[in-house]
Amino acid sequence: MNRVKINYLVIIYLALVMGLSGCATTGIYSIEINYDPTYAHVPDFLQPAHKDLQSIIHVVEFTDARKLDDPLVIGRVIESSGAKILVLPRHTRPTMAVAEGVRQYLRKAGYNVSSVGPKWDLQEKTMQQAVTGKLLIGGVIEEMEINCRKSFPTNTYTTKLKMTLYLADSVNKKIVNQVAVQATTSLDHIMFSEGRLGDQAALAIGDAIEKVFEKEELVRAMRQILQR
Repeated sequence: MNRVKINYLVIIYLALVMGLSGCATTGIYSIEINYDPTYAHVPDFLQPAHKDLQSIIHVVEFTDARKLDDPLVIGRVIESSGAKILVLPRHTRPTMAVAEGVRQYLRKAGYNVSSVGPKWDLQEKTMQQAVTGKLLIGGVIEEMEINCRKSFPTNTYTTKLKMTLYLADSVNKKIVNQVAVQATTSLDHIMFSEGRLGDQAALAIGDAIEKVFEKEELVRAMRQILQR
């Protein structure tokens, strides 16, 4: 078999693979968003002192401020035909996925973080004092887009997350600091999968969280509350 025929067969094979894995259309895509802090960067100034560990940090579910008819929609897959297929989270709401990401990051940094927190709508007058902690962390998601455009020879994944984190003193019922951040990811890959969509979402969450805790002013405010 000559080289021209071999190259032709290779192209046909790749086209078939893309047709099966990258271009198949379904009614909906559902993804897992599992942020993993294993390789997260923790600044030296965020490392807890002994007194910081005498109180528990409460991180509450974030508020969703996106202007959508369905808050479960977190993105779209644009098929090669132009059809737009919705992307939904499989098990965890976006607002809970981000809050859990903050919990995991702070645990990696060495803090005591509760697995649950009181409900909070980010208003000082509705703040509940936690029995076991002084520091309350909440936030709002302004934008979350986890998209993929399918094409040949590669599929393009793009993710955007805009959020604001609020730091509050639950004893004095006062918001003491807030930080707004934006994170984006981009990936070109020959294969399409829901798992890869979820991985890009988790990367964006991790990037946004790291940007929040790079702010030394916020960390100082956090420690002032913990050490009172």
